Amino acid sequence: MGVSIEPPPNYDSFRSWLAVGGSFLGLYCTVGYFNAFGVYQEYYRNGLLKDYSQSDISWIGSVAIFLLYIGSPISGILVDRIGPTKLLIIGSVGELVAVFLSSLCSQYYQLFLSQAVLLGASTSLTLTPITAVISRRMPHRRGFALGIAIGGSSIGGIIWPIMLQQLLYVRGVSFGWTQRAVGFTMLPLVLITCVTVVDVNKEPSKPNPSVSDASEGGTADGSDEPTVEEKPRVERTVLGMFKNLAFTLLCLGLALTYLGLFTPFFYISTYAISKGVSPATAFYLISAINAASFFGRTVPGHFADHYGYFNVLTLSVLSAGIIAFTWTAAYNLPGMIVWSIAYGFTSGAVISLQGACAGKISKPEQQGTALGLLLGSISVTALVGTPISGQVLLRGGFLGLGIWTGVTLLTGGLVLMAARLKLSSKILAAY
Repeated sequence: MGVSIEPPPNYDSFRSWLAVGGSFLGLYCTVGYFNAFGVYQEYYRNGLLKDYSQSDISWIGSVAIFLLYIGSPISGILVDRIGPTKLLIIGSVGELVAVFLSSLCSQYYQLFLSQAVLLGASTSLTLTPITAVISRRMPHRRGFALGIAIGGSSIGGIIWPIMLQQLLYVRGVSFGWTQRAVGFTMLPLVLITCVTVVDVNKEPSKPNPSVSDASEGGTADGSDEPTVEEKPRVERTVLGMFKNLAFTLLCLGLALTYLGLFTPFFYISTYAISKGVSPATAFYLISAINAASFFGRTVPGHFADHYGYFNVLTLSVLSAGIIAFTWTAAYNLPGMIVWSIAYGFTSGAVISLQGACAGKISKPEQQGTALGLLLGSISVTALVGTPISGQVLLRGGFLGLGIWTGVTLLTGGLVLMAARLKLSSKILAAY
């Protein structure tokens, strides 16, 4: 079983829920903004970067996601040692600078440096602290609290595409001023995040006597020590994490899942346009996916607190894989809307529950490190997944793209099932 701890003194307090609200806004501005890249993808293809292929353009979004995740092991270790505030301030400033710099860009390399490199590196300093703080503050409602916080990324994925589409296409605002509007919108929101997302008082954790060791899915290193004050060596903590087979399988399963997870977010509007839907309408499908994703990140989180994080995560990934195979069966606008809602809901639990699963099998004082290692392990597949999808689209069309997405998700789901069975062979156990 996972680590069982007594709630911190301020568990379920107004201060903890304020941190959840601040995390919501922070993820609205980071992952939520990334979810709107489908609008940029189509805008660049027909405007600024019309001489570049779909695959070339998708590298901008993919590298940003890669840097978001590859920097997470470092930020995870840092948040366990210096706390979240400094990381949030540095990351938020970097994100704002990246957005405002992109308003001055007109060449591929300029957009790549601002929207991919600087934006991705900056947001990597914010994602892990936000998630780790919520996981530590709300250990007994981790799934629900993380679902609400990460729901901010879904709301961002709804509002940002609509905002961009209205400014760029309906009102005819220039790309430069559109990006400045994005930056000024983010500014007060990230400020609130930096003020409200504060860690719990670092006190020694109190493991439940019934907790088993890492071989049974307990702590990452299998020991009762150290407490927060003792701060183990980084190498010992990292090696201890990966000695836990359940944690290793969790990382592998999510890495495979991320190969295809974001493909519909990037290509659903392009698919709709290829079927005769107007560009102005097609962009709303991105918002439809993210709207459904909001409920997919909050509702499963509530049930996961009762029926097990690994159980709900595995079921969600397998369901999303099955739905991905039916992508091209949605050949008209009503069908595309229904498909987008179904995929958004089933895939939504992945992002909200991955942190809950990492927290389940790690000590409170190591949850930042565990989450950072988990996110780092999926960085490579998050990087190459969408460009590979672009190549699949060129060679196999949207039918091939749907098959590719479905296969990656089902494969990842099966590995996650193995991680769940490593924790307990009892099918109905709440893990």
